[in-house]
Amino acid sequence: MGTYLEPYAEPATEARRGLVRLMAAGGGLGDPLWRLAFEEVPRHLFVPYYFVPQTLDRTGDQDGDPRADQGGDQDGDRRGARTGGRTPGYERLWGEDPDPVRRERWLRGAYYDGPLATRVRDGELISSSSQPSLMALMLDALRVRYGDTVLEIGTGTGYNAALLCHRLGETLITTVDSEPEIVDSARAHLARAGYRPVAVVGDGARGCPERAPFDRIIATCTVPYIPYEWLPQCRPDALIVAPLSTGLVVLRVRGGPGGRAAEGRFLRTPAYFVPLRGLPSAPEPRRGPLPRRAMQNDLFRFLLELSSGGLDPHEALSLWRRERRLDRDRFGVTVRGRRQWAWLDDPAGPYVWPLGGQDDEL
Repeated sequence: MGTYLEPYAEPATEARRGLVRLMAAGGGLGDPLWRLAFEEVPRHLFVPYYFVPQTLDRTGDQDGDPRADQGGDQDGDRRGARTGGRTPGYERLWGEDPDPVRRERWLRGAYYDGPLATRVRDGELISSSSQPSLMALMLDALRVRYGDTVLEIGTGTGYNAALLCHRLGETLITTVDSEPEIVDSARAHLARAGYRPVAVVGDGARGCPERAPFDRIIATCTVPYIPYEWLPQCRPDALIVAPLSTGLVVLRVRGGPGGRAAEGRFLRTPAYFVPLRGLPSAPEPRRGPLPRRAMQNDLFRFLLELSSGGLDPHEALSLWRRERRLDRDRFGVTVRGRRQWAWLDDPAGPYVWPLGGQDDEL
């Protein structure tokens, strides 16, 4: 794999095994083929550098622990988006640092189960490498089969595409991102790791019609609604896995040439990603004076954001108080033609809210 990689080959292999053991102990990687992919795809090749808060560089032992820098939770991607991952106050860890201690920090952080900020511009987080255990959960939710074609929305570092290539073969994988430099960088990372999927510069909201149809679509960026251009590019019975609000929705595509309807539920897990560029932002929930206890509850905030297109915040609060538990998997999304809505328990109501800025009655 080249002279550059030789110093890291053995420690990286051990680090990968440790990461996989940690993920498996947490209940992930039940599919042995995904476990093998995480064991064999070298994540450090996809994060030759990343950014960590500089302030922790002065705290003794903690300065050598990127786990503390990143927080080690699924909120890391969003927290980076809020702060913008600003380079003032941040330091860059990279694999060619002349300091061996800092090189060791870089390699250890590359195999920690946490998100890594990889690219910032003008104080805004442009790209990141997501938490591996969350990636594994999303890949498992795809339910891929041998021969499936997959479209990935949001190329990022290329690591997720490499995992897909390992499982299905590079000829079946297409990845798209709107930033040419991100795509170019990911191509280089993928080639170094031995994979060459089709990597396209384009608007992820439009999918990739020239490579359609697809059996699976996976988005690694948050969408305010399901882009309508995706469904016609799906084969009937295709699956779509996408972050929406602060959750992950899994949709089954049904009916019509190319598939014009989709429906499915959210997974239970929270998920925070950088928004997909090219789509309007989700409407900001009209919060008003709401109880602090409610606003501190992650599931209530999920309900508030998901229902912002049609439910007054105080109605959301009443619903929250009326129901004993509102876990994410009680919610779902339906797409039919040019209409789509989110719902609680039943897509036919009584609790439904339009998505995508629609004014139609449901």
